Amino acid sequence: MARWRERRAAARLRRRSAPPLRLTRRGRVVLVAAVALLSLGGFWLGTRAVGQAAVQVVVTSHAGLPWVEVREGDTLWAIATALSQGDDPGPVVEEIKRLNGLPDSLIRPGTRLYVPNDIAALR
Repeated sequence: MARWRERRAAARLRRRSAPPLRLTRRGRVVLVAAVALLSLGGFWLGTRAVGQAAVQVVVTSHAGLPWVEVREGDTLWAIATALSQGDDPGPVVEEIKRLNGLPDSLIRPGTRLYVPNDIAALR
């Protein structure tokens, strides 16, 4: 009889040390989905914050420079080709990027781009 009581007491102790929360299969799926959605939301917010924190160089010496307004479908290469009159448009693209403080060749419609006065000096 004493052994039986000892076994019963040991079984109670084991039950008490078991984790208090047991998830069903559906509960695990819901938990994983919630964690995944929260993670994706955090990543999305992080990319939005990085996009808004981009530093743009502002060049203030645009006095007297000609400019063009970017239209839908325009590219820096196409604008530089029109300005360079058949010569290599590469240096003109780099000068337009420098004048306007552009980190890359991405331009948006409606933007005013300042272009160099002396295209011949860039050759």
